[in-house]
Amino acid sequence: MRKIINCVIGMITITLICAISCNFSSGSYPNAEIYEFKINESEIISIIERFKKNNPDYCVPEQTQLKDGKSDDRNDHWYHIYFYYKDKNWIIYTWVRQTSKDMTSFAFVSINEGLNLGNWKDINKDYSSKENKLQKELFEQRILNEIKKQIK
Repeated sequence: MRKIINCVIGMITITLICAISCNFSSGSYPNAEIYEFKINESEIISIIERFKKNNPDYCVPEQTQLKDGKSDDRNDHWYHIYFYYKDKNWIIYTWVRQTSKDMTSFAFVSINEGLNLGNWKDINKDYSSKENKLQKELFEQRILNEIKKQIK
């Protein structure tokens, strides 16, 4: 009888550990959709800046006070970039990070619905599977594919 009780306790423990680990992913941006490019960080940042200059509707309104770039924190490894979907009134949060000498990651992290900050929803976490797929497709159509066109 004792063996059965220990087995049941062990199975419950394993189940709980598995359930909890699904909610606590590792890393600073565990749910981000990451795209890899064979280009250095400064080049992709320049391409994104040029894209936003040529498409000012994608620039976040100044009232939000969101600025592209690294924070003042010395441990900030990400170049933060914000886009704006004017027709939907959404702010898109992305980042760029050099991963090796000639590779850079460009990540789609989250969406803030409206200009009042605090309504962030993480991609690959806070949306249903169907809505998540639609959000990624919209990002790829509006922003990512336009960035890809500029990468040589």
